[in-house]
Amino acid sequence: MKTSYSSFLILLSLVVGLAACRVGRNYERPPVALPQQFGNVAPSDSSIAEIEWKKFFTDATLQQLIDKAITGNYDLQLAVKKVESAQAYLKQAKVAWLPAFNATASASTNFPSKNSFNGLNLSVNNLGDHIEDFNLGVGMSWEIDIWGKIRRQKEAALATYLQSYEGEHAVQTGLVAAVANSYFNLLMLDNQLSIARKNLQLSDTIVKMIRLQKAAGEVTELGVQQAISQQQTAELLVPQLEQGIAIQENALRILTGELPSTITRSSQLSNFQVADSLPTGIPATMISRRPDVRANEMGLVAANALVGAAQGNMYPTLTITGSGGVNAFKASTWFNLPASLFGTVAGGLTQPIFQRRALKTQLEVAKIQREQAVIQFKQSALNAVGEVSNALVKLDKVKVQQEIAQRQVNTSQLAVQQAQMLFRSGMANYLEVITAQGRSLQAELAQADIDRQRLSAMVDLYRSLGGGWK
Repeated sequence: MKTSYSSFLILLSLVVGLAACRVGRNYERPPVALPQQFGNVAPSDSSIAEIEWKKFFTDATLQQLIDKAITGNYDLQLAVKKVESAQAYLKQAKVAWLPAFNATASASTNFPSKNSFNGLNLSVNNLGDHIEDFNLGVGMSWEIDIWGKIRRQKEAALATYLQSYEGEHAVQTGLVAAVANSYFNLLMLDNQLSIARKNLQLSDTIVKMIRLQKAAGEVTELGVQQAISQQQTAELLVPQLEQGIAIQENALRILTGELPSTITRSSQLSNFQVADSLPTGIPATMISRRPDVRANEMGLVAANALVGAAQGNMYPTLTITGSGGVNAFKASTWFNLPASLFGTVAGGLTQPIFQRRALKTQLEVAKIQREQAVIQFKQSALNAVGEVSNALVKLDKVKVQQEIAQRQVNTSQLAVQQAQMLFRSGMANYLEVITAQGRSLQAELAQADIDRQRLSAMVDLYRSLGGGWK
């Protein structure tokens, strides 16, 4: 008895010692080449990505649209369902190390041949012509995680869950940016529509003025027709812009998960200003904050853990099995206790020898997938740095364009006024008036588009730095 107890302790110690092992290597973030700062922007301790979207976008209508999108957008809802699925698999992985139990109940009747061994025994012992068997029991199977294979599978499930969780955040950052950009585009179209209508009124005034000059014999009918043509150019813009506004409103509604309809708004494009200084933090912090990069890194963590699990499949598997219950060959004695009780306990060590290369292929593929995950992670980090750099360049250069566009608008408006005055005094012809008006219209439309571009660049910077999911 003492020898058996000692052997049991030795075996238990061996199992515990082996269970402390873990196949595969622990995850370490691969080196990623990152700059010290974004372009010429000085590194800072803070970043606009840390600001909640409700504080970054302060317009009430825009806040309402974003809030509806986060609640109703179908792409985001699908991302949430992926998180829930990954969470269910994680719960399963957390208890994978526990033993599995199965309950069985069976009853059978066997009529053996009278010339068989069983038949002769029944006849000799006057037991009838058939054998009955009644069984009710519980079976147990428990794989001891001596190589850490199950723990690696749990690690992979956790990383997959976190990958889907970060994936949901990535969808939200993109959604918030899409709603903001669509809203600013809508306000730009509103502004351009206002410019077109104002220019249409100016064209009507110029047509009347040239008609008066024609009546006085100072211009020909050609001048009147060219003025009307310029008026029609402005008139044509109105339905085109109204069409663009309706389509943009429908697109915004669809982003929020609602049916297409109009959007009530009170803000104008000129109400929004972009701060001259938008802190970006440092690239190393950005890749740890940006959801899509983090999702790719969690994918790499999962791939690394699956390599360990694949290695564990090639090592011996220690399985403990057991069963117990009540068994009898007569229904009347089935539950006579303790006579009908039975129980078995066994342990087995299984070493794969020849599996037609299946396990080796599984390991090789797992390693290749880990290498792919490394590439995807590095690529996402590089793309993230590139997107931030591009947004910063846009912010800087569009600001210069804004200043030029404002001067161009002032110049063109002054040119229209002077052309009208000179035309009335006979010092300019009608072509100069029409040309000045056309240039003024194009300058104002371009200014509205440039203003929208700068706001979009601000949104792109916020998204590319990882803002929008808080």
